[in-house]
Amino acid sequence: MFAIAAAVLFFLAFLINAATISTNDVFSSVNVMLLGLTALALHVAGAGGWARGRSTRRR
Repeated sequence: MFAIAAAVLFFLAFLINAATISTNDVFSSVNVMLLGLTALALHVAGAGGWARGRSTRRR
C-alpha cells in the first residue's frame, strides 16, 4: 500500500519538476519526493502490508 503511494508521490514530484511549475516552498518537488521516500521506507519496513497477521512460516 505504501509502495503505491510512493510511486504516486514520485510521479507528482517528476511532473512538478519537469513542467517547472512554480509552487510554494511547502509543495515543492523536493518535498514531495521526500514524502515518497518516507512512504517507500515504510513499505520496506513492513508497515501496511497486505499479509498483516498472517504467518509466513512454512512447514
